[in-house]
Amino acid sequence: MVSSQTALITGGSSGIGLEYSRQLADMGYSLILVSNREEELREAAAVLPGNVGTICLDLSRHGAAEELARWCDARSLVPDVLICNAGMFFMEYLADGNLPKAQAMMTLHMEVTTELCVLIGTKMKERGSGRILIMSSMAARIPAPGIAIYSASKAYLKSFGRSFSYEMRPFGVSVTTVCPAAVDTPLYPLPPKFRKAGRRIGLIRSPQWLARRALRAMMRGRRTVSPGLMNIIAPPLIRCLPSKVVEWLGLKWVYRPPAKRQNLDT
Repeated sequence: MVSSQTALITGGSSGIGLEYSRQLADMGYSLILVSNREEELREAAAVLPGNVGTICLDLSRHGAAEELARWCDARSLVPDVLICNAGMFFMEYLADGNLPKAQAMMTLHMEVTTELCVLIGTKMKERGSGRILIMSSMAARIPAPGIAIYSASKAYLKSFGRSFSYEMRPFGVSVTTVCPAAVDTPLYPLPPKFRKAGRRIGLIRSPQWLARRALRAMMRGRRTVSPGLMNIIAPPLIRCLPSKVVEWLGLKWVYRPPAKRQNLDT
């Protein structure tokens, strides 16, 4: 059991983040959960064991990392574990109509995660110990139509996490980047029957399964981990597809033509 140690988990009140919270609480960590969903935070704090603090904060806006770091500084708190888990997802062709969502995703995945790792990581480095876990994705290896920003931002996190790990390791701080394959969470809008079938054959894994393997890798100081059968199967298969086939699949399964504008001329 670990005692008197604290884990700060972004997106820690739902999905994979909640499972990280559960498993770290079982290991004896005090928790600080960060999310923009106040009701979920209250529910998580009510069911998780041990000492649980919550911060309702929108991490998809500029300056959120500095605000969270100031909150920690005001309490003289340097987390022993930082889990950068908060994320968002949408599958659409990019256009002016969804540019605000794309900008929010870039801010959340890249800007705020980077700043949080640097701001908290600097304090860890000064102390001489700490663990950082960054959630990337298998999508970092498979740029595809409909997930242009998602796959690109996750590729950034994969590259940043590995580079940052080299900078931090000499100072006693490990950085582990997790690139999971398909995980059964509400983040991805899959029909329930597909989720059930995918889990039955092992193509989709549970948050519990992923969190166990990710935390084990973090505790062992691994730089990157890519758990899941789909991590072995999907990227090579997709790379083998001709570009024209990828374009056709995107047009068939992802693309939605913009609604026709009504003629308002009088």
